[in-house]
Amino acid sequence: MKEDAIIERTSAGPVDRTSSGPGGLERALVDRFDAEHRTTMRVLRAFPASRGAFRPHERSATALEIVATLVREQCGVLSVLDGTWSMPPSFPAPPESWSAAVAAMEAVGPRVTAALERTPASRLDESVPFFVGPRQVAPMPVRELLWFWLLDSVHHRGQLSVYLRLAGGRVPAIYGPSADEPWT
Repeated sequence: MKEDAIIERTSAGPVDRTSSGPGGLERALVDRFDAEHRTTMRVLRAFPASRGAFRPHERSATALEIVATLVREQCGVLSVLDGTWSMPPSFPAPPESWSAAVAAMEAVGPRVTAALERTPASRLDESVPFFVGPRQVAPMPVRELLWFWLLDSVHHRGQLSVYLRLAGGRVPAIYGPSADEPWT
């Protein structure tokens, strides 16, 4: 094994990730978006399709609304990378059913990975307008915005994994074993 390699354990098994050398950070970004998308799809597929309207509290978003947010964020990544991003942003209409939401998320993930792979590193240092506070928009480096959206999507997937348990579904292993998917 090379000294500059990181072995990452995912639900799909060990993955060798080279983290140093030219393009190491950019490769890490592409790999992380791809891995998180695959994990998110496992959570979405585990969710009971008939429970898309589930919300644990009256002020909480529904499960379907959370998935719509995930899809919007991925569409935002695409528009930032292809240079069509603007404020206020333009997003597709939210999916009307659980199956449509899962299909939309399934379709957009590989498009994001492909767009990230073909985006020159110099684009990551450019800036685009984005929210920086209540009713405040300012330039944000593309690299920061991509990491922001990636982390926010992980946050929303975490919400959805709690909903999944409450809605009677089986929570898959995400970053490690779950009660429903132990590693032993």
